[in-house]
Amino acid sequence: MQNMPKLKSFAALTALAGCALAAPSFAGDLTANASVTSNYIWRGLTQTENESAVQGGIDYAADSGFYVGTWVSNVNYGAGDVYSYEHDVYGGYAFDAGGVSWDIGLLYYNYDKEAEFDFLEGYVTMGLGGFSLGAWVLLDTEADEGAGQDFGAGSTYYVSADYGFEVGDGIEIGLHVGYHDGDFAEAFNGTDDGYFDYNVSLSKGGFGFMISDTNAGGPAAEGGYDNDQVKFVVSYSVDVDL
Repeated sequence: MQNMPKLKSFAALTALAGCALAAPSFAGDLTANASVTSNYIWRGLTQTENESAVQGGIDYAADSGFYVGTWVSNVNYGAGDVYSYEHDVYGGYAFDAGGVSWDIGLLYYNYDKEAEFDFLEGYVTMGLGGFSLGAWVLLDTEADEGAGQDFGAGSTYYVSADYGFEVGDGIEIGLHVGYHDGDFAEAFNGTDDGYFDYNVSLSKGGFGFMISDTNAGGPAAEGGYDNDQVKFVVSYSVDVDL
């Protein structure tokens, strides 16, 4: 699929919900992460034509709450496309206020030069207990607008709500729902209109399992994508202190 992508919310299970980047802790440290997954899902949509992906990143978090990081994954949007990788760079500030956790930052998505579809988002997430809410807004893109399209700042957005809880013996359950809308989302994802994504995930240690679905239509629901069908994803990840 031409023109198609990621930041964990405060619930750790949201990593399987298609948010590929990890919000660092408050500790001043340098960490690395690596993972393998049977399907790279971002905002409910496959980024690998339902094939596997190998991913990894490095994060630095200062004691003050400021953090920066980078993350990379293979991608595949179909025969003849020019996409082979996604490389994200991000930074922000995480803090607590009145018992609520906040995270505010910027996230830049970089793809193969020939794709000419890099873009920048601003985001804010808040968490209270096992609940978290998040919003991501398009700020800029190198992609050219088509007739009648608006790729301007604020024209495309993604919002999500998550709830995570432990059921015992280190097993955690995550519930997620999100909504993606705007002309850039339609062009990049190959969807007809705004769409909802939702999933249930289970994790223990580095192991994760997710059941995901969307109501997406258009090219995103056709061919090797089938993004309007239920998807089952298995993953394993490791984190390392550097």
